[in-house]
Amino acid sequence: MKFNPILVVSGEPYSIFLELFFKVYSSKLIKTYNRPLILVASKKLILNQMKILGYKFNINLINQNMLNKKILDNQKINLIDVNFNYKNKNNKISFKSKKYINTCFDLALKLMKNKIGFALINGPISKKHFLKKKFLGITEYLAHKTNTKNNEVMLIYNDKISVSPITTHLPLKEVNKKIKTGMIVKKIKIINSFYKKYLNKKIKFAVCGLNPHCETVNKFSEEDKIIKPAIKILKRNKINVEGPLSADTLFMKKNIKKYDVFIGMYHDQVLAPIKALFGFNSINITLGLPFIRISPDHGPNNSMFGKNKSNPKSLIESLSFLKKIRAN
Repeated sequence: MKFNPILVVSGEPYSIFLELFFKVYSSKLIKTYNRPLILVASKKLILNQMKILGYKFNINLINQNMLNKKILDNQKINLIDVNFNYKNKNNKISFKSKKYINTCFDLALKLMKNKIGFALINGPISKKHFLKKKFLGITEYLAHKTNTKNNEVMLIYNDKISVSPITTHLPLKEVNKKIKTGMIVKKIKIINSFYKKYLNKKIKFAVCGLNPHCETVNKFSEEDKIIKPAIKILKRNKINVEGPLSADTLFMKKNIKKYDVFIGMYHDQVLAPIKALFGFNSINITLGLPFIRISPDHGPNNSMFGKNKSNPKSLIESLSFLKKIRAN
């Protein structure tokens, strides 16, 4: 088996992620998977969740300093154990998990920096409790941790279409102040390079306008002053792009066949349509980091914690995607 493992940070300890991980580990996908998975999480938490949910897997405890000398497979759960004071009496998300989550990320990022991992997958976290308004989301948190701030790009990927918002977890009233011509150009170039490098694919972009029908009664038009200049620059760089296009008709069937990637000016402009169209059959990829980072496209869902009723589709899609892309 190829060594370059996929590192999996379990994220919020009181989320549904370990349940989903166990379901994936029970699936046919893992039996034929071409890379070892290494889970970065608490052994105590894993054993407790296996007991509650009715799963039984052997655990292969790994010393992170010996990783480059070990031959791994997925017969057992490969685990880097991170201490966590798990208390079964209180299964609610709180600020007390922050140190544990941060330690998990730090260990995984250290391994990625040392070229141990092929890619990083992380389970969901609570932005309110973990990020405490310091970062807009995990995308920005990881950009800060890897010294790639302002290069990060959120790409919600699906085999049929993908979407990317120019601004991420930002209040609507702030969007028009944040979008810039240079930002649009940079992010679309990063997405274009990703498709070319890892998927060997030439793609066509559709860029949404900001205002309804790409029109405004204000003197300043974001479409005319910001978005159209960006599209001109991109076309000069031989990138296949059209816009600005009105968001209200952009996701019609004819356009889904015509375009590969839809660029929105704000989060829900493009994430709401793709989730309505494809549900859990999408994954969240962070581009612009020194490595590929993927997160299943759902939140912690604490209300379903320990109930064994959650759908692992997005995690399966994440691993399936990493299985097919070209290593570089």
